[in-house]
Order: sequence, then structure tokens, then C-alpha cells
Amino acid sequence: MQKKHTGLKLLAAAGLLAGVHSTSFAVDSASFELGTGNKSQLARVAAQWNWNTALWQGSSTQLGGYWDLSLAEFRQNQYQNIPGQKKNLTDIGFTPVFRFQANDKKGLYGEAGIGVHLMSHLYDNNSRRFSTAFEFGDHIGTGYVFSNGLDIGLKLQHFSNGGIKKPNSGANFAVLRVAYPF
Repeated sequence: MQKKHTGLKLLAAAGLLAGVHSTSFAVDSASFELGTGNKSQLARVAAQWNWNTALWQGSSTQLGGYWDLSLAEFRQNQYQNIPGQKKNLTDIGFTPVFRFQANDKKGLYGEAGIGVHLMSHLYDNNSRRFSTAFEFGDHIGTGYVFSNGLDIGLKLQHFSNGGIKKPNSGANFAVLRVAYPF
């Protein structure tokens, strides 16, 4: 029980940190994601808050980013390593995402992020078992932002508890992301 409270405290602290670095609490964009990996699927909705200042800016490109608050549903299709046995779990996550992009934030981009996730119960699917409900989620991705602001991307996502407790087998997902600004 103590570990769940610790994860919630970390998530709350990350939320406060997001507020400190934003000039507004208004959501800048929303996204919908579908992913698959390790005989599991995920569907995720998220809200993003853009960083108002670039970390680095050149004549045509910059390193900026955004805060991402997400809610996901995982469908495990080989729960406890039994083919055909299914179980769902819910995940809430908070991730700072670094994005290398054009100064006008249009066109091709690359991004990476490492965040925290709290799952409704332990993931146990296809010989991949998590020992904690608190997980780190890191990703690398690429995408394209169209002139109307539509953002379509593909990312590789990895979940792991970072060695907090064994077993720490982790799981990988390929994720398609569609986002639109407000």
C-alpha cells in the first residue's frame, strides 16, 4: 500500500512542477494513441501543455517540449502466460517530452521522454511480469506536424520499474499517435 501512495505523491509532485513551468494551465493539445506489443494492446488519451520557452534555439530548429498527462487502457491477451486469457488494466502517466523541431513547430520532428506511470494492477502477460504498479515509461519517436496543426507520430515505448523491485522484465510497445492543438 505504501508504494501506491509513493507513486501518487510522485505524480502529484510532477503535476505541480508542470504548473510551475507553464504560464497557463489551459491545455494546448490533446492526443489519442493506439499501441501494440508483447501480445497486448493499449489505447491512450492524453492532454499536453507546451513548454513556452525553447531549451535551445538555432536559426531554423529548436529543442523544446511539452508535458503529457495520459490515461490508458491495456488489454493483456496472454494474461499470466496463458494463451487466450485476457485481463485489462488502467494506467495514468505523466511525462516531460523533449522535442527537436523546426522553430515554427511544423514539419518533421523527433522526440524522447521519460515519465512516471501508475497502473491499476500488476502487468503480467506473455512471460513479462511487473513487480510494481509504479512504472517508468520512456519513449523515442518521430512524426510530422501539418500546417493545420495536426500531429501524426510513431513512437517506441518501454515500461519498466527501473530496478525498484524484481522481477523487472519490462515491456515494449509500438504506438501510433494523433494529436490536435486547441
